[in-house]
Amino acid sequence: MPETALESPPTPLTSLSEDELLFRDNVRQFADEKVRPLAKEMDEKGVFDPGLIEQFFQLGLMAIEVPEQYGGAGGRFFEAILAVEELSRADASAGVVVDVQNTLVNNALLRWASPEQKKRYLPGMANGTLGAYALSEAGSGSDAFALSTRAQSTGGDYHLNGRKLWITNGKEAGLFVLFATVDPAAGYKGITAFIVEKDYPGFSVGKKEDKLGIRASSTCELILEDCRVPAENVLGEVGKGYKIAIETLNEGRIGIGAQMLGIARGAWEAASKYAQERKQFGKAIAEFQGIQFQLAEMATSIEAARLLVYNAARMKDAGIPFVKEAAMAKLFSSQVAERVASLAVEIFGGYGFTKDYPVEKYWRDAKIGKIYEGTSNMQLSTIAKLVLGRP
Repeated sequence: MPETALESPPTPLTSLSEDELLFRDNVRQFADEKVRPLAKEMDEKGVFDPGLIEQFFQLGLMAIEVPEQYGGAGGRFFEAILAVEELSRADASAGVVVDVQNTLVNNALLRWASPEQKKRYLPGMANGTLGAYALSEAGSGSDAFALSTRAQSTGGDYHLNGRKLWITNGKEAGLFVLFATVDPAAGYKGITAFIVEKDYPGFSVGKKEDKLGIRASSTCELILEDCRVPAENVLGEVGKGYKIAIETLNEGRIGIGAQMLGIARGAWEAASKYAQERKQFGKAIAEFQGIQFQLAEMATSIEAARLLVYNAARMKDAGIPFVKEAAMAKLFSSQVAERVASLAVEIFGGYGFTKDYPVEKYWRDAKIGKIYEGTSNMQLSTIAKLVLGRP
C-alpha cells in the first residue's frame, strides 16, 4: 500500500494482550453487525432497542468486572473500557448504556456493597437488570453535594423524598444507586448512598429528556415521594455517600473518555472513506493536501486520546492513583471527539449537514462529553489542583 494511502489510525497493539485483542475484536464485530444497523432508527425515535440490551447481557458486556461467582465475566476494568470504545464507534448511546452499568453502578456495588448486598444484587446485574446512577438534581450539577433529596430514618427503613434529574438509563433501569442526605445541616457529611429498586413504593420515573445527542439513551427524572428503602440498603456507611460518589465518578470519567474516543474514531473512519470516494476537480478530495492534513491532524489527536484513556484504565487496574489521569483523559477525549466530528462534517461538505450521512450524528453525540460526569471546567480544576499541589 502506498505511504500516502489513508487508513484507520491503528490501535497500539503492543498495549493489548492476545485476550484483550480477541475481546476487542469480538465487540467490534458485534457493534458493526448488530448495533450500527439500528443506530439511525434508535436516534430518530429516541428509544433504545430492548433486544440490544438483552444481547449485551448475553455477551457478558453488562458485568465485565463482576466475579464469576455472581454470574459475571470476572474481567478487568480495561476490558470494560475497550467495550465502551468499540460500541461508541458504532453508536454512542450503546456505549453509554454499557458504560454506566460497568464503570458506575457495578463498580459502586463491587467496592462498597456488603457481602449480603453483593449476593442479592450482583447476579441480577449480570443477568438482565440494568442499573442507573442517581446523583444529579436541578440545583446540584457541578456542585454535586448541594443535593436536596432527603432521607429520613424511621428505624427499620428510610423515607426518601426529592427529585433526581439527568439520570442515564433511567427509563430501563431496575436498580438505582441513589444519593440523598440524612442531615442537610451536615453538608457533604450527610450524603448517603442507597440501593433503590424500581418497584419500591413511592418511586417513579418521570420525564424523559428530548436531547441533542445520544438520543436513544434514556435520560430521565426520578421522583421520590415517601419512597421506602430498607435500612439494609444503605450502600457503604451512612454519611459516607460523598466518598462513594467521588471515587466512582473518577472511574466513570475514564468510561466517558472511552465513549468520546469511540465517537472520534467513528467520525474519522467515515470521513476518511468519503474523502477517498468523493471526487472534485477530477480527483478524489483525499488527494488534496488540505484534506490530507486535516485527516492527519484528526488521526494524531485520536491516537493521543487513546493513549490517555488506556493509560488511565491501566492505572486503575494496577491500583495506582489515577484521578489526574482520568480527568485528563475525559477532558482531552471530549475535546478531540467534538473537533474530529466537526471536521468530519466539513469534509462531507453539504452532505455532512444532512441526516443521510452519519457524521452529523457523531457531532451531536460528541457534545455531551464536555458536560456529563464532570464538565470540562471541573476537569481542569481537578487537574490544576493535582499538578500544582493545591488543596
